[in-house]
Amino acid sequence: MSTNFKVIKQFSAVVEIKQTGYNDRNRHQVRIRYLLQIRSGKAATLNTTQQNNQLQNVTHTFEPVYNADSEVLILGTFPSVLSRKNNFYYGHPQNRFWKVIGAITKEAAPETVEEKKALLLNHHIAIWDVIASCDIHGSSDSSIRNVIPNPIERILNASAVGRIYGNGEKACRLYDKYCLPATGIPIQRLPSTSPANAAYSLDRLIEQWSCIFSYRGSDPNRNWR
Repeated sequence: MSTNFKVIKQFSAVVEIKQTGYNDRNRHQVRIRYLLQIRSGKAATLNTTQQNNQLQNVTHTFEPVYNADSEVLILGTFPSVLSRKNNFYYGHPQNRFWKVIGAITKEAAPETVEEKKALLLNHHIAIWDVIASCDIHGSSDSSIRNVIPNPIERILNASAVGRIYGNGEKACRLYDKYCLPATGIPIQRLPSTSPANAAYSLDRLIEQWSCIFSYRGSDPNRNWR
């Protein structure tokens, strides 16, 4: 026995319920209840409530990497769960950040925290994150609420940074909202190095990220030291 139920489009979602037989009765009863919740507007409320209940207030616990010679600042959104566990930036093994930085600086991809810091500073790159603390579910940028931004001007006042890049769209949007009024320097978006950005291969990321070395400061003839 096979019975098809109508597709209902509500709240920009399409739910298709298909009854395939008596053995699936319980599963389809649950789906039908969910369809009715969508029709009444309850499902969206339930999903939002469940997500809010999973949020945790988390504080950024490690320092930015920069010195007086830093000329380019790269900003992420907020450390992932693994980065927070490792107490350093881009700690997820599938994140391509360190491979990209190694490639565009023509260096081997660093492995230890000290190697990563040395690579950045040797090439006058600073890194930090836009957010100092927020409510977040796991590593999900889309779940971020109640943002308190980092004082990005701290780096600008103590370095030679003249250009700021965002690692992904979310970092740029948060920077524009919370940091731009204080810094006065617009941020330039780079494609995210996150493994979630599957549309970009490593080679494509390297090509796009190479633009950060077009910066030469106020003197157009000045070379990277």
